[in-house]
Amino acid sequence: MRLPQKMFKIDTYLSPGEAFHFVRKELSEASPVLEHDHDYYELFLIQQGQVYHWINGLEEMLEPGHMVFVRPSDRHALQGAPGTGAKILNVMFRTQTAAHLVTRYADVFGGRFFWQPGPLPVTLRLHGPQRERAINSMLTLDTSFRNLARIELFLLSVMTHVLDTGEIVDGRAPGWLLQACHAAREPRVFRQGADGFLHAAGRSQAHVCRQARRYLGLSPTQYVNRIRIQHAAMLLAGTERGLPDIAADCGFENLSYFHRLFREQYGTTPRGYRHRHVRPIAPL
Repeated sequence: MRLPQKMFKIDTYLSPGEAFHFVRKELSEASPVLEHDHDYYELFLIQQGQVYHWINGLEEMLEPGHMVFVRPSDRHALQGAPGTGAKILNVMFRTQTAAHLVTRYADVFGGRFFWQPGPLPVTLRLHGPQRERAINSMLTLDTSFRNLARIELFLLSVMTHVLDTGEIVDGRAPGWLLQACHAAREPRVFRQGADGFLHAAGRSQAHVCRQARRYLGLSPTQYVNRIRIQHAAMLLAGTERGLPDIAADCGFENLSYFHRLFREQYGTTPRGYRHRHVRPIAPL
């Protein structure tokens, strides 16, 4: 469907001194009369119902838990699917805010989320506690204090805490890749490293690597290692097992490699992580 196009401008929505706009909205079931691009970034989450999304010349159906990272150049329109009571949470913010974050945290955000290149914006499907965290995080923006600090804190929280990169997968990923990602959560699979992921995918190594880069933003090795390190963190905080035993349980034969990956992911050593997260037993 091709519709008349209009550019939406952030200053239309912001009062003086505001750095972002947030809205909870029930979508109309009427067909859209135009599609729009923007001079700002937009993040929206389907809270309930189903949504028809026309995006850059394509049409897709979004379900509860879908989160879309819309870039200024993306051209889109939304319509609530009839009878579903579609509601979204939507936040819009200036390009300068996005530029500051990706410049300062280029090693974390570069090429991901709002900054992932490609014909379509990143779309993620959130489930269970992760979906609830995302909804609760967005609802904190429903405040009269719409300053720069609040939107930056929100975006950093969403992209580094709410969205655990070991769990999220682009909602448009092929079924076999989704199945491989699900399988990789199982110890019997992640202990094998990338080999376990490739076996679960059932495709050639080259094809799996290309599609993983496209939809996960990570290689199979990087994706599985994140899951292994998350499992190690859980064991460190919840058990008294020794570090070599935990590393081996996660499939690491090289303890130095395990330490390096853990520090890269959590910013501290395994021992330091355990010290911070194990609660002392109160005396009787």
